Amino acid sequence: MEKELVIYDDRESISEKLIEREIEQFKLIQNFIKSQMKEGEDYGKIPGSPKPSLFKPGAEKLCNLYGFTISVDILEKVENWKEGFFYYLCKCSLRSKKTGEIISEGLGSCNSKETKFAKQNPYTIVNTILKMAKKRALIDATLSATRTSGIFTQDIEDMEELLVTDENTETKEDKIDYATPNQKNYIMKLAKDKNLSEEQLKQLTQKLIGKNESKDWTKDDASKIIQELKNYQK
Repeated sequence: MEKELVIYDDRESISEKLIEREIEQFKLIQNFIKSQMKEGEDYGKIPGSPKPSLFKPGAEKLCNLYGFTISVDILEKVENWKEGFFYYLCKCSLRSKKTGEIISEGLGSCNSKETKFAKQNPYTIVNTILKMAKKRALIDATLSATRTSGIFTQDIEDMEELLVTDENTETKEDKIDYATPNQKNYIMKLAKDKNLSEEQLKQLTQKLIGKNESKDWTKDDASKIIQELKNYQK
């Protein structure tokens, strides 16, 4: 009997049979990666990272393998044409082609003050920044849906390191040390993990720091929110 990659939506109690099936599924996905995905095109090794990074073409191949449709929405954006600052936060939703059910959602952000864009004219890379945010959201959702985070990582900052502020994201002229886009991104991921709706998150931040709009958060505010969400229990 030919082996097939199967997606199980129902929850089951842990058993020896279930463990054997999970091991078999993992072997199948490893075989697919070795035989159908190319290093340097679908994934690649990034200096300093113990695991290879998943690239957009590789994420699309995995989504096609599992039978997912891909849709991306812009959750938040800043397009300051006067100051030359651009920022996008995107959400990628992966749905089953058979049922239409959302299997996984991922978040990704990008802004014109990132180090890689420091020497470029921000007005000429607006579309590039948006595409980068969409790509990061896709990879985030794919790693979760296909359970390949043990094999691949993302070519972005480790989320746990975002409590440390990034000096490159603010200019010396800034009077208010606003929260970085990556901090906001991490907050939204934590809120999603805690099953908090957008309205519930606003209520929580209003009570905690007296602000419910992310555009008003400072770096200190964001750190407080992150710690609160990590300890949050319904």
